[in-house]
Amino acid sequence: MCGIVGYTGDQQAAPILLDGLARLEYRGYDSAGLAVRNGDALAEVVKATGKLYHLADKTDQGHSLPGTCGIGHTRWATHGDPSVVNAHPHVSGNCTGSGSGKVESDVVGVHNGIIENFTELKEKLLRHGYAFYSDTDTEVVVKLVDYYYKKYKIGPVDAITRTMVRVRGSYALALMFRDYPGEIFAARKDSPLIIGTSESASYLASDVPAILKYTRQVYYIDNLQVARVAPGSVKFYDLNGDEVSLPLTEITWDAAAAEKGGFEHFMLKEIHEQPQAVRDTLNSLIHDGQIDLSATGLTEETLQALRQIDIVACGSAWHVGMASQYVIEDLAQIPVRVELASEFRYRSIPLYENTLVIVISQSGETADSLAALRVAKERGAMTLAVVNVVGSTIAREADHVLYTLAGPEIAVATTKAYSAQLAAMDALATQMALVKGTVSREQYGHLLEELAAIPDKIKRILEDKERLQWFSSKIANAHDIFFIGRGLDYAISLEGSLKMKEISYIHSEAYAAGELKHGTISLIEKNTLVIGVLTQSQLFEKTISNMAECKSRGAYLMGVTTNGNFTVEDSVNFTVYIPKTDEHFVSSLAIVPLQLLGYYTSVNRGLDVDKPRNLAKSVTVE
Repeated sequence: MCGIVGYTGDQQAAPILLDGLARLEYRGYDSAGLAVRNGDALAEVVKATGKLYHLADKTDQGHSLPGTCGIGHTRWATHGDPSVVNAHPHVSGNCTGSGSGKVESDVVGVHNGIIENFTELKEKLLRHGYAFYSDTDTEVVVKLVDYYYKKYKIGPVDAITRTMVRVRGSYALALMFRDYPGEIFAARKDSPLIIGTSESASYLASDVPAILKYTRQVYYIDNLQVARVAPGSVKFYDLNGDEVSLPLTEITWDAAAAEKGGFEHFMLKEIHEQPQAVRDTLNSLIHDGQIDLSATGLTEETLQALRQIDIVACGSAWHVGMASQYVIEDLAQIPVRVELASEFRYRSIPLYENTLVIVISQSGETADSLAALRVAKERGAMTLAVVNVVGSTIAREADHVLYTLAGPEIAVATTKAYSAQLAAMDALATQMALVKGTVSREQYGHLLEELAAIPDKIKRILEDKERLQWFSSKIANAHDIFFIGRGLDYAISLEGSLKMKEISYIHSEAYAAGELKHGTISLIEKNTLVIGVLTQSQLFEKTISNMAECKSRGAYLMGVTTNGNFTVEDSVNFTVYIPKTDEHFVSSLAIVPLQLLGYYTSVNRGLDVDKPRNLAKSVTVE
C-alpha cells in the first residue's frame, strides 16, 4: 500500500523522487519522506506528514537536496501513528528521526509491507545495544540489516539475505549504505517492486507509473531476491547470494495513459476509457470469429475436463467473480464457487479433481489473492490468473494467465479494470460453453456478436450522463442508500454499492432483493434511496414487487433497466435505461450508470474522488 521510489544516475535525485511519489499517490498515504546521498557525503533525510506538497515545500520541490542517489517513500500507517518520527526513510543510527538533516548512519531504508515478527527482532537488537526512536517495524528491519552488516563484516547483499531469512511477513525494501555511494540495494517478498534502467540511470518503484516518464525498460524482481542497483545497471541475487538473471520487460503503454487527459479526475477519465478497455481485452481473445485462449495455455481438453470452478478475489474483483458465477453456471453448466481471498486462504476448502481456481486481481499483487493462489497450488489445483499487469507476481505464479488490457488505472475506485475483467470472464464463459457443448455453434456466434457490441453500447451510456449528474445533486445529502437485485442484478448491485460508499462516504449496502423481508426492510424509512437493478427478464417482476414494498414504506426509488422496459417508470421515481444486450453480458452495461452516479455524488459532496480516505489502490499487505 505504501509507495517506494528510488533513483541513481547523473541527475539531481530529489526532484525525480518527488515526481515519482506524486505518481504513486493513488496508493494511499499519510506521510512521506526522502533520503538523498551526494557522493561520499552523509545521507540527508527529510520527512513530512500529510499530503506530498508538504514534503515538496520543505525541500523547495527537491532542489534544496543535492545529490544524485536517493530513495523516497509515501507511508500508510500500520505500526505506529502517522507522524514525522514514524515516517520513512528510517536509519540504523540512534537518532530521533523526527526532523531533517544529515544522518550519521551506515544504513538508510524504506519499506512497504508488514514484518510479523518485528517484536521478537526488536528485542534481539535491544540486547545488542540498539536504541529505537519510532514505533515502526521498518526501523527494526533497517537496524537488523545494519547488525548483520557489521557483525559479520559482509557486503550489503549478504547482510540483506541474512535479514530476509530471519524476517517473517511481506516487504519491499530499498536501502542505501554509507560505504556504497551511488548504489541502492533492494529486496522483496510478496510486496511489489520494479526496477527500471536507462543508459545512465536506474530507478526503483512500487508501480510502473512512477518511472514511466523516464524509462520503459523494467525488471520485475522475483520473490526472495536482492537487487544491486547502480547508474544504468542492475544485478540480481538469490537468497544464497548467487547472481541470477531476470528478463527485461518493455512497457508498451505510454506515460500519457497515466495522465488525466483533460478530465477533472482520473476516475472520470477511466470511466470514459471503458469502451476501449473492453474492446482491447476482447480483441486480444477473439480472432476470426472464434475465442482463442491459446495465449493462456488453456486447451479444449482442459476445459472439457473441468468439473468445478472456484473464483477467488477481493473487492471489486470479487464482484466480477460473483457476476461470472451466474454466467458460467448458466452458459457452461459448470458449478462455480466464489470466495473472498481473505477467507479462502484460511479455510480448509476441499478442491476436487479437475477444479480450476481462478484468481482475479487488477494489480496482480493483492496480498490475500496471492496467498490464496499459493494455497490452491499447494492443494494441487490448477490455477488461472486474470490480471491487468504483465509480469506481476500472481501472473508469474499461476499455471495459466489471462491478461486484461485496461492499461494503467490510477483512481482508487476501479472502473475500467473491473469492466475489462468482466469482458474477459464473459469470453471465458462463452468458450467453456462451446467446448462443453452447452451452446450450439449458432448460439456461440450470437454470443460473440453481443460481446463485440458491448464497447459501443457503453459509449452510448456515457453520452447520456447529464441526467445522472443532475440526479446525483438530489441525493448528495443522503444518509443511507440500498441497492437491490436478483441473480446477476444482485452481483451488479454489489459493485454499484461499493462505488457509492467508497468515494461518497454515504452508507450504502447491496442486498439480494428477496432478502429484504428477512430484516433489511426494517431500515427503510421516508426518503431512503433504494436503487433497483432490473435487467433479468425472468426476475423482473419479483424485484419490482420488492421495490413496491420499499415505496410503501416511504422509500425514494431509482431503477436501472434495459430499453423497452418502460413500465418501470410507473413504479419508480427515476429511471435509467441501458441498451439491450444478451442478459448474460448486461453487467458491463448496467454498472456504468452506477459508476457515474457514485462519481457525481462524490463531486457534489466536495470530496477527493481519486484518493478516498483510508483506501489504497493496491492492498499489498494483509
